Amino acid sequence: MFKLIRNYIFWAYERGSFHYDVMVTAILVFMFVSPHLIDFKDKPVETVALHASEVLVREAGTAGGSSRFIYQVRAEDMGGASTDAERQVAILRLIEPISGEVSIQRYEPVRDAQGKIIAYNAWVLR
Repeated sequence: MFKLIRNYIFWAYERGSFHYDVMVTAILVFMFVSPHLIDFKDKPVETVALHASEVLVREAGTAGGSSRFIYQVRAEDMGGASTDAERQVAILRLIEPISGEVSIQRYEPVRDAQGKIIAYNAWVLR
């Protein structure tokens, strides 16, 4: 019995043998079943533009025959805008050189793990 376990640990069986197939099957079962049974606490990382000159653009479908996009701009690029109107003007100032004339439907802040606003997502119609 000890020899059998040792051979499994050190992967000593020949390819195509019964024990080799058992090891491969066990690995595949672990790979495909464990994410459903074990909470690895993994989440996608919020993607924020790395450089001040970057604006991330994602497609968000269509609305009334117009294309809708989500633009993500860094909070540092907003120029210290504190009111709602100032934020919309700052977002438009950053987006319009990229996309031309647009209208903002809504925007919301993107926060990091500490709750600090690091960017703004703006839903825009073109």
